[in-house]
Amino acid sequence: MQLSVVIPLLNEQESLKELHHWLSEVLEANGFSYEILFIDDGSTDGSWEEIYTLSRKHTQVKAIRFSKNYGKSQALHAGFAMAQGDVIISMDADLQDNPEEIPELYKMITEEGFDLVSGWKKKRYDSVIAKNLPSKLFNAAARQTSGVKLHDFNCGLKAYKRDVIKTIDVYGEMHRYIPVLAKNAGFSNIGEKVVQHQARKYGTTKFGMERFINGFLDLLTIWFLSRFAKRPMHLFGALGVFMFFIGFCFSLYLGIDKLFLNPTGRLITDRPQFFIALIAMLMGVQLFIAGFIGELLQRSSRDKKRYQIKETI
Repeated sequence: MQLSVVIPLLNEQESLKELHHWLSEVLEANGFSYEILFIDDGSTDGSWEEIYTLSRKHTQVKAIRFSKNYGKSQALHAGFAMAQGDVIISMDADLQDNPEEIPELYKMITEEGFDLVSGWKKKRYDSVIAKNLPSKLFNAAARQTSGVKLHDFNCGLKAYKRDVIKTIDVYGEMHRYIPVLAKNAGFSNIGEKVVQHQARKYGTTKFGMERFINGFLDLLTIWFLSRFAKRPMHLFGALGVFMFFIGFCFSLYLGIDKLFLNPTGRLITDRPQFFIALIAMLMGVQLFIAGFIGELLQRSSRDKKRYQIKETI
C-alpha cells in the first residue's frame, strides 16, 4: 500500500464527510492505493457515527475509537501503530489542512529521499494575538532548543517514511515535536514544505493558551530526554558534585578561619556561611541520589499502555 492518511479528531462531525470526499478525490485522481485512518479521541458529538457510516460505504476507511479523550499524541500513536502504508500522512480533521498538498509531500518522501516532511503554514487564518504570535515565539524557542530548523513545528500536515513512525514513540503532548523525536532516533533528513492553510469552516478551535504552556514544558522535557535520557547521572551527578564542592569549600573556609585565623570569633553555627555550606552539601547529595535513581529507573522502565481503545473498524 502506498499511502496511509492518519487523522486524529475530537468533535469534528460536520467536517468528516466533506474531508473524506476531498481526500478520496485527490488520492484517486493521483492513482494512489490508500487507507484513511480516523482516530476518534473521545468525541462527544456524532463523529463516531459519521465515521462508522463512511467505513460501511468505503473499504479504505478504517477507524479507532478511544474510550475517552486522551490527547492528540495518543491518537497519533494509535494511528501510526495501525498504519500499513509505505508513506504515512498525518493531518487534522477540521478542513484547515489541504489534501491537495499530499501528492507533493509523497514525492518529497519517495523521490527526494526525505525521512520526514513537515508542513509550514506560512500564511495563516488564525487570530494574530491568540495564536499567530504565540506560535511564532514557540517555534523560535523550539528551533533554538532542538536544533531542528523548521518554521512550524505544530503543523498537523506531515509526511513520514514508514520506518520513522514505526520507530518513534509519540506520547504525552509530544506530537508537536515529532521532527525532534525523529532526529533523536537517527532520521536526520527532515524537510519542510509551505502548505496552504484553510480558514476553519465548522466547529470551534481546540486551541487554548494552556497548549502553549504545556508546549514549552514539553520542550524542556524533550531537551532533557534528547541529551540525558540514557545517562541521567551525567546531569544530576555533575550538578550534585558541583553543589557538594561549593558546600565543601565554604566548610573548609569556616574550619580554617575558626582554627587558625580567628579562634576567638563567633561560633561557626552563628555565621551565614555555615548554612550556605550545609544547604549546598545537602543539595549535592540529593542531586547525586536523584542521578542514581534515574539510572535505575531508566534500566528498569517498561512500556505502559497509555490509552484504552473502545472500538475498532
